[in-house]
Amino acid sequence: MYYNQSAGERLKSMVQMQPALSQLVIINIGVWFVLALVQVAGFLSEPSSTRGDLVWLESALHWIGVPASIPVLLQKPWTIITYMFVHEGFWHLFFNMIWLYWFGKIFMEFMPGSKIYYLYFIGGISGAFTFILAYNIFPVFEESLQLATTIGASASVLAITVATAVLVPAYSVNLMFIGQVKIKYIALFTVVLDVLMIKSGNAGGHFAHIGGAFSGALFILLIRYNWAQQFGFLNFKIGNFNPFKRKPLKKIYGKGKPLSDEEYNRLKVQKQEKIDKILEKISSSGYTSLSAEEKTILFKSSNNL
Repeated sequence: MYYNQSAGERLKSMVQMQPALSQLVIINIGVWFVLALVQVAGFLSEPSSTRGDLVWLESALHWIGVPASIPVLLQKPWTIITYMFVHEGFWHLFFNMIWLYWFGKIFMEFMPGSKIYYLYFIGGISGAFTFILAYNIFPVFEESLQLATTIGASASVLAITVATAVLVPAYSVNLMFIGQVKIKYIALFTVVLDVLMIKSGNAGGHFAHIGGAFSGALFILLIRYNWAQQFGFLNFKIGNFNPFKRKPLKKIYGKGKPLSDEEYNRLKVQKQEKIDKILEKISSSGYTSLSAEEKTILFKSSNNL
């Protein structure tokens, strides 16, 4: 049926099946389109010698790109959010959205769709603060501090990429000319490459990527091991959603009889063993190999994270 659909029908199906992920992609594309129109307006409104398209674009980016200078940031605090939806060039947008869609789709196989929103924003904000911190600490950036800005969804995308790799490290994807590769190696390679590329012309961007990647790993570890509540930090709610709170297993047995601590822990271990076996099956045979019962167990488990 899918192959008989038109391009419009396929796009509609994607939006309906993965609304959270689709919305993030659409917002990024929409912002890029508006900036492209700004460039066209600048090109038509200014003499050719002034390069009005670049002047107007730089003026727009001045108000939505996050600055490295803290005093400048205090004048434009909204840029901590706006910068993560901004792409100057088409290919920058294209590769970020492809990366976001691939790993976002895998992430949402195991986690409720709404969590991708929070991870996207946490990754973007972490990336922005890492960029700002690096430019204010390292002497090499002293001369460019006042003018440096960064834009792009890369920190958010890296947060989702690394979070997915930490969540299901054995999950494999088929890469052209390479074959099956576990996503933990893809994430590791990407982070190492960013570290090695810091001394390139886009040092600020690579620092932002590293910050986003770190926050993605931390996000999953906090949820999985409930560290946030154990150590008394980051225990907060966003709306009705608390990303750092697990729903406890019901300690009920039979007709309202409470379980002993030993029995409760034993059942908890058995449940985790079932989930581990399901994840191993996915890594070796793919998600479609799961039975209906296994998919139900995995879905309920993801909702209890």
